[in-house]
Amino acid sequence: MGRTAIVGSACAGSVGYYAALLVAGHVIVDTGERCLPLRHSHHRYAIAGPNGVTRLTVPLVGDTVAMGIPLSEVRISEHARWRHQHWGALMAAYGKSPYFEHAAPALHAILVEGGQTHLLALNRAFHEFVVDFMELPIATRYEAVTSDLPPEAIDWRRQLGTKRGDLLHLDDVPYYQPWAERHGFTPGMSILDLLMNEGREGIFTLLDMARRLTQ
Repeated sequence: MGRTAIVGSACAGSVGYYAALLVAGHVIVDTGERCLPLRHSHHRYAIAGPNGVTRLTVPLVGDTVAMGIPLSEVRISEHARWRHQHWGALMAAYGKSPYFEHAAPALHAILVEGGQTHLLALNRAFHEFVVDFMELPIATRYEAVTSDLPPEAIDWRRQLGTKRGDLLHLDDVPYYQPWAERHGFTPGMSILDLLMNEGREGIFTLLDMARRLTQ
């Protein structure tokens, strides 16, 4: 641990994404990233609920396949009341989870009341909430990364949150999920899944995954 990792912005990134961030400890989120078609996680996240996996998408203004603008300029569309749909899905999945009532006010303020116009602002709000709530030792900077990378940096922009999942060697570490008896343990979920079910204790799951990555 103790390296600087350059990563893409993620919307309520996966458990594996946050385990990788713990390995680094210091993170630069590339606000100038333009390779959005290579990743799904910049505006999508997955949660485990009573009917299995629910994949939630933040609608964007424009077509991400042809989107040549940097991430910092990508705007959110308010099409189809998506904020309320996401909140309803979170309530259905985690309303009875141990930490829902503790996390719900801040999360509702971000997701439903936040009114962010740009994707980066939403993703940053999610990230800062997760780091604060779970007390994760992750120092984060937001800046456009040029081709001249810092000498100590490792570039994980094409390793985390791709269409094929996380490409780093991250072994899944099972943790408590309320619907596991029905569906079995479901890996690869948003960090919100771990946060809602294990709260601050979830850091031990992340650290276990992080240790395996560094072996």
